[in-house]
Amino acid sequence: MNQRFPNSINRFDSRAQAYAEFRPSYPPEAIDSALDGLGDPLALTIADVGAGTGISARLFARRVAAVIAIEPNVRMRAAAEPHPRVQWREGTAEKTGLEDRSVDAVVACQAFHWFATLPAMLEFRRVARRRAALLQYERDERPSTSLRTGSAFTKAYGDVVRAYATDDTEELRRRALATFAEFPKTRVTRTAWYSAQRLDRDALFGRAASASYLPTSGPAADSLRQDLETIFERYQRGGLVELAMVTHVLAADW
Repeated sequence: MNQRFPNSINRFDSRAQAYAEFRPSYPPEAIDSALDGLGDPLALTIADVGAGTGISARLFARRVAAVIAIEPNVRMRAAAEPHPRVQWREGTAEKTGLEDRSVDAVVACQAFHWFATLPAMLEFRRVARRRAALLQYERDERPSTSLRTGSAFTKAYGDVVRAYATDDTEELRRRALATFAEFPKTRVTRTAWYSAQRLDRDALFGRAASASYLPTSGPAADSLRQDLETIFERYQRGGLVELAMVTHVLAADW
């Protein structure tokens, strides 16, 4: 079982704005999958734990009656765009501050790897009446075919990320998927949905700046920017590159 990643709460202090502006959205099918089988979405209340700057919370709020966004980082909460059906609260995955069985489901979107612990999963089980769901996107670096969205640029971007990563966050995400798949005393189903994020040069730099495990200052950051510039020029078409993504959705029901 993973332990909470050191300093996971504060590591986005200097990246909140880049996160809000340049992180990808989630494909509609992923949101559908997280809600599938729960009944009329307009009757549902969802808790989004580790809600960051509210990218996923706003998507769910378009579909459900109410979203309670739980986020411990004050700068991430401050960078969130308001939505009338999203209520923000300070809290952690292990201590959400929610009442027992007070929401229909808990979702963790691009966040579970920071708190893939038994206490967090038990907290999800305590506050949700029916389901906990993980939504996690990754680069789709497979070669392109008519049935796949992988691209040469995505592989090149992945190579750059791996060259400059300052810790093992990407491996942590892979382990988190396996941890959630073993969610205690539940039935876990899994789907995957493909999409792409189109980026101009500035958005590509911003996308990298939003990653907490890539350097943003000093010689390493300068070299990273040069390498990003190189792959952008190599693969851009009409001033844009396309980052192929796959969003994994795991739903644990009880």
